[in-house]
Amino acid sequence: MKIKESWSSQSKKGKGFIGCLSLFIFFILIGVFAGERDVEKSNIQGVNDKSESQVVTESKQEEETEKGVQNQEEIGKDNETAETRENSEQDYFIVARVVDGDTIEIEGGQKVRYIGIDTPETVHPDKGVECYGKEASDKNKTLVENKKIRLEKDVSETDSYGRLLRYIYLEDGTFVNLLLVKEGFARSSTYPPDVKHQETLKSAEQEARASKIGLWASDTCSGTTTQVQPNTTNQNQTNTPQQTNECVIKGNISTNNEEKIYHMPGQQYYDKTVIDTSKGERWFCTELEAINAGWRKSKR
Repeated sequence: MKIKESWSSQSKKGKGFIGCLSLFIFFILIGVFAGERDVEKSNIQGVNDKSESQVVTESKQEEETEKGVQNQEEIGKDNETAETRENSEQDYFIVARVVDGDTIEIEGGQKVRYIGIDTPETVHPDKGVECYGKEASDKNKTLVENKKIRLEKDVSETDSYGRLLRYIYLEDGTFVNLLLVKEGFARSSTYPPDVKHQETLKSAEQEARASKIGLWASDTCSGTTTQVQPNTTNQNQTNTPQQTNECVIKGNISTNNEEKIYHMPGQQYYDKTVIDTSKGERWFCTELEAINAGWRKSKR
């Protein structure tokens, strides 16, 4: 009887031990699973954090790219504006009249004085027609009269007479100021602050002098143009019509402001007016012809 009770007691103790051991193992397994889940959650969270960080980085990159594109577009617009401005400054003008070798009148009546050069006088109120003046004036007419030109400004806008100060270019790119000096029709004559092409013009004059062409030739002026050209005054100045078709209207150009005025027979200044064709003055057959040519009638 005692043996049975002892066995039963031992059996109960063994079952209690096994139960405790099972429970212990159960909790250990729960802990392992919970740890794995926490690790998995941590990994997922890490991936999510990386994804969010990557999204933020990519978003910043996109913003920077967009800003770069916008900056490029703004730069492009600025360049277009600058190009438009440059093109507007390169508009071409028609030469309506050549005053002399270094002065012209463009459409609209604005006179333009060539920068950096000086040609012998032909229309100066205090001087006669200087040596090689007519040749220089004729050359200028051949180059630019009734043609399109481009004007290039240096520093000054106008001279004391209100004439624009400019370098002159033909449509084909010919630099007129330089050509006149290079071929001996003009001297280099530069006055600060308009000195942009000074060295080029000086070099061209030296070449013309060395070659003894134009006004530098020994059979023309030998470089001294202040002398009055021989017989020019007698040949070109006349007080009577040079034609036989009764063209008696005198087209005079004022020495004060170069205004074109025509005088009819019987007017106050008709007999006193002397026509000098070398200065661009001329005879007209009808008043309509004179008006169409740009002259106005004398008020007296």
